[in-house]
Amino acid sequence: MAYTIAVTGKGGVGKTTLTGILIRWLAENGHAPILAVDADANSNLNEVLGVEIEKTLGELRENIINADLDPDSPVNPATTKQEYLNMAFMDAVTEEDDYDLLVMGRTQGKGCYCFVNGLLQAHLSKYANNYRTVVVDNEAGMEHLSRGILPGVDLILIVSDCSRRGVQAAARIEELTRELKMKVADGVKLIVNRAPDGLLEDGVREEIEKHGLELAGVIPQDALVYKYDSEGIPTSTLPEDSVARKAFTSLLGRIIK
Repeated sequence: MAYTIAVTGKGGVGKTTLTGILIRWLAENGHAPILAVDADANSNLNEVLGVEIEKTLGELRENIINADLDPDSPVNPATTKQEYLNMAFMDAVTEEDDYDLLVMGRTQGKGCYCFVNGLLQAHLSKYANNYRTVVVDNEAGMEHLSRGILPGVDLILIVSDCSRRGVQAAARIEELTRELKMKVADGVKLIVNRAPDGLLEDGVREEIEKHGLELAGVIPQDALVYKYDSEGIPTSTLPEDSVARKAFTSLLGRIIK
C-alpha cells in the first residue's frame, strides 16, 4: 500500500505552498512515484507545481449526477455510470515525470452523492496502489478523508501561521481527527509557518502546549515565497538557499523515512 500523507490547515497559512515543496522533496529523495491529490475546494496545487489541468474529479461526478437531465451530457446513455467513470477517470490525471496530479474539485449541484462518491473511492483505492507515496492537500475540514473517499492516512501535517488563533484552529483540526477515530500510523504533527526569523513567541508556544499539539518544526517567513507568488513562478521550484525550503526539507528529513 502507498504511504499516504495528508496536509491540512485553515486557509491562508501557506499549506499548499508547503505541499508543493513536500512533493518535490519526496521525488528527490526516493519516494516516487507519487500521486498528488488536490482535495481543497479552493484548488490551486497545480499552480504551485506549475502544471495545467484539464478536468477534475468533481466535474466527472457532476456529469454522472446530471446525466439524465442534460441533453448535452458527455455520459453516453448506452453506457452505465460505472462504465463512464472507468473511461473518464484517466482523463482527470495530469501526468508528470515523478508524480501524477488529481484534482478533486468542488461539488456544485444538489442531491445525494453517495453512489458517485462510492465509485470514486473504489477507483482511488485501486489507483493509489500504483504509487509509492500519496500526498493529499486537504481543506481544514478534511471532507474527502472523513467520508472515506481517499485512502487511509499514515501521517497528517497540520499547517498553522504563528498566531495564537492559528494554533487554536490547528487544535480543532487535530480534535477532528480524534473524533473521526482516524488511525494515523505516524501521528498528527503541527508545522508553524511564516514565523519571523523562524522564532515563536512564548505565548504561541504556551498555546501549542496547552492543546497538546506535537510541534514538528517552525518555518521562517521567506520573502522569496512572496516574490515567486507575485511573479507567477511555481513556489515548488524555490531554490535550495530559500530559507523556507531549507527549513521545511530539513524537517521532512527528520519525520519521513
